[in-house]
Amino acid sequence: MSFRGFLEIIKSKGKLKEINKPLSPVYEVSSMVGNEPTLFTNVNGSRVLMNILASRELLAEALGVSPEKIIEHLSSCPTDGEVKLVRDSPTFEVEEKPDLYKLPILTHFEGDGAPYITSGVVVSQYKGLMNASIHRLRVIGKDRLAARLVEFRHTYNLHKMAAQNGEPLPVAIVLGIDPVVLFAISTRVPEGKEFNYAAALQGEPLEVIELENGVKVPHAEIVLEGYIHPTELVDEGPFVDISGTYDIVRKQPVIYITKVFHRRDPIYHALLPAGSEHHIMMGIPYEPLIFNEVKKVADVRNVVMTPGGCYYFHAVVQIHKTNDDEAKQAIDATFAAHKSLKHVVIVDDDIDIFNPNDIEFAIATRVKGDEDIYIYPNVRGSTLDPRSENGIGTKVGIDATMDLSKRWKFERAKKPEI
Repeated sequence: MSFRGFLEIIKSKGKLKEINKPLSPVYEVSSMVGNEPTLFTNVNGSRVLMNILASRELLAEALGVSPEKIIEHLSSCPTDGEVKLVRDSPTFEVEEKPDLYKLPILTHFEGDGAPYITSGVVVSQYKGLMNASIHRLRVIGKDRLAARLVEFRHTYNLHKMAAQNGEPLPVAIVLGIDPVVLFAISTRVPEGKEFNYAAALQGEPLEVIELENGVKVPHAEIVLEGYIHPTELVDEGPFVDISGTYDIVRKQPVIYITKVFHRRDPIYHALLPAGSEHHIMMGIPYEPLIFNEVKKVADVRNVVMTPGGCYYFHAVVQIHKTNDDEAKQAIDATFAAHKSLKHVVIVDDDIDIFNPNDIEFAIATRVKGDEDIYIYPNVRGSTLDPRSENGIGTKVGIDATMDLSKRWKFERAKKPEI
């Protein structure tokens, strides 16, 4: 499937909203976007698509499964799909010299430091190693971007390796790709296996094309070819991240764009920071990781990253408990799988984890505070948590499961069938 192919699917099902009013990329587009897929047809004369994966239902549509089968599908998918190199692509329809100001790159909020590319997949390649991941990219010139590279993640490590050798890191920034590939790239998989995982999720080989700098990328609406400078650093931020609050300004590396490829009349994919698509893309990929880790210690039935927890800081894990130690083991396994997680609630399999009232019911009736709440102070979490200090904070695990020795006290009454 292609980016445009999925767009046509959701349009044919009446799920696409179109706004034809002329709009500026500075504030106007972000002020008008809601939670449904929306195509803006005239943003300074260009087309901008937002919210292509803004709900579990849309993700399920892209994956070809029902929403309730997402976790089963993702947690059982291998990471060894086939990647196929091809020579030609609609991506190469137009080749231009770099001018980022020609693209409808959005400025989202009044406190933003600059326009930001928010859905750009940065593909990097160095000495036989590759990585594909999404990074926020601040526009600082017609051919320059400031890239937020999270410390000790794969792109950061490749850049550091190249910089130690005094070399630039070849990269490509890919915009407007198959949503399944986009989701796969957002998922933590073994290093360098992002494209293989995407192929496995698609159920067919993933076609890639090779750029002049040696970087291989999937078919896309827009591709920016370039490199990360080995030593140059600039201010990056402020930027609204997953929590809807501003992340701090840091010194970050500079990407130089050397060439631009795009389809004729390309569709620019923009992602609203802290919006529904951002939440889905950043949060749901952790669900299969948690599922598979908890599976090692308990009979896990489902996992959900909750909307109220920004789809990132809070998880609810549903297990079928056979002994009372399993809930605490599930808490520890959950934190091991998602190291930025802040709070987790473990519930029994009679609790609907998609219903906040049911989760609160479990906490209200099955938790004894001095026995069932586990506190882990001064541990590594996320710098995106406003309550943390340089990423150091406190994690809390809540065992909201039944005491099996007194199960009769907790089982819910059932209405008789008449």
